[in-house]
Amino acid sequence: VIDHPKYQESKRIAIFLSMPDEVQTEEIIKDIFKQGKECFIPRYKPQSNHMDMLKLSSAEDISSLALTSWNILQPSDDDCAREEALAGGGLDLIFMPGLGFDKKGNRLGRGKGYYDTYLERCMKHPCGKPYTIALAFREQICESVPVTENDVPIDEILYEDC
Repeated sequence: VIDHPKYQESKRIAIFLSMPDEVQTEEIIKDIFKQGKECFIPRYKPQSNHMDMLKLSSAEDISSLALTSWNILQPSDDDCAREEALAGGGLDLIFMPGLGFDKKGNRLGRGKGYYDTYLERCMKHPCGKPYTIALAFREQICESVPVTENDVPIDEILYEDC
């Protein structure tokens, strides 16, 4: 990931805080700060499909985040001090999680459409849609995954030996 050309050229990067069953992102987040890039993480709004990408000030900032009912660390709803990526300069790159992927760029998420809705918002931003990379385990690569017209294909899937 760290040697990927899109990562190297990106300045504003959104990345998920991994759950135990996902590709672990802690070292990538540390490198984002080490390289002097800006790091944004998701804040999901329950009971909707709305998600924002909020800026982290440091890798250590993660320890100050609240744990949601889904066991996901994210900035609290009353945390208004953080920059939202689309209120600023947009994003260059988004690393995305998922449950399954196919080689056509289709992604099976957890069913709420958070990332698809966010990418639609990105497309309306003056900076446009960021490059999207899914981080996956080889076992998550399928022949095909079910999609709807609202699903936004991802640009690339990274997994072991891909």
